[in-house]
Amino acid sequence: MDLLTNDTEEIIAHQEMIMQLRNRIEEILKNYRPVMNGEIYLSGEDVCKLLHISKRTLQQYRDDNILPYIQIGGKIIYKESDILTILEQNYISQKTV
Repeated sequence: MDLLTNDTEEIIAHQEMIMQLRNRIEEILKNYRPVMNGEIYLSGEDVCKLLHISKRTLQQYRDDNILPYIQIGGKIIYKESDILTILEQNYISQKTV
């Protein structure tokens, strides 16, 4: 029976697999949004990334009642379905000439 050390190919291969799994789990946790009553809620930062807008523009959209939001104790969240509905309602298709 061979002695397994950190320099053994088998151990190195297992360590690499563990690191790949760890990186994947961290990526999933970073992007994970829990579902509550079948609805996904997004933070302001998430909405800014999704729409490629600044925090100031997001604030203006709230002030102008463009985007619906929920405020709970100073924390503002947005329903993902509301954001997608607003995008669909404001979609302008390319006109054919």
